[in-house]
Amino acid sequence: MTRVDAEFARLFALDGQGALIDGAGRSRALVLDWAAPADWDELGAVWRGVQDVLGWPAPAIAVSGEALQLWFSLVEPVSADQARTLLVALRRRLLPADRAMRVEGWPREGRHACRPGEPLPGDERWSAFVAPDLAPLFAQTPWLDVPPGDDGQAALLAGLGSVTPERLAVLSASASCVGAATVPGVAPRAFLEQVMNDASVPLALRIEAAKALLMVSDRQASV
Repeated sequence: MTRVDAEFARLFALDGQGALIDGAGRSRALVLDWAAPADWDELGAVWRGVQDVLGWPAPAIAVSGEALQLWFSLVEPVSADQARTLLVALRRRLLPADRAMRVEGWPREGRHACRPGEPLPGDERWSAFVAPDLAPLFAQTPWLDVPPGDDGQAALLAGLGSVTPERLAVLSASASCVGAATVPGVAPRAFLEQVMNDASVPLALRIEAAKALLMVSDRQASV
């Protein structure tokens, strides 16, 4: 296994073979993509927002040949329904309403986005992971003209982490307010209260936890 294979598997794979989705539709990788010509300001706002607002690790940025993508790594796999719930919640939380549903999400219909780093149909084009400071250059042409180097791809992935179930709780609690399922094994209300009252947590994240807790409380009161 090459270094880039090992880093990709660490972040996204379900097994030693590098599978991104299993027969039950479970996945550790959530992907949002902006079809070319992509709106980098919009994608960049989501890339920054998941870190600043939700406290998540930075997602990987990729070019797929047709779109710019954000790849989110989860510590634990989620079901197809849970993946769909989280992707909808991400779009609604971090994108304008008129744009939220125009951004595609993976996995969907039992399939996953293709792994970046592969040759694409046509003349000398490759998908790849790209650095945040270079990503805007690919908004119109989301591909590389030369094969991506394994060492460079591995280095881009090596600094990334995975979203824990606890960090998913803030987002999943917001999603539950529109009737969606929460992440299994996590008690969002208790976790949100803990975050809100923890002085060591950044203020922005404590405020988001308080907002999510209010939504959960309002929904429960209406039942």
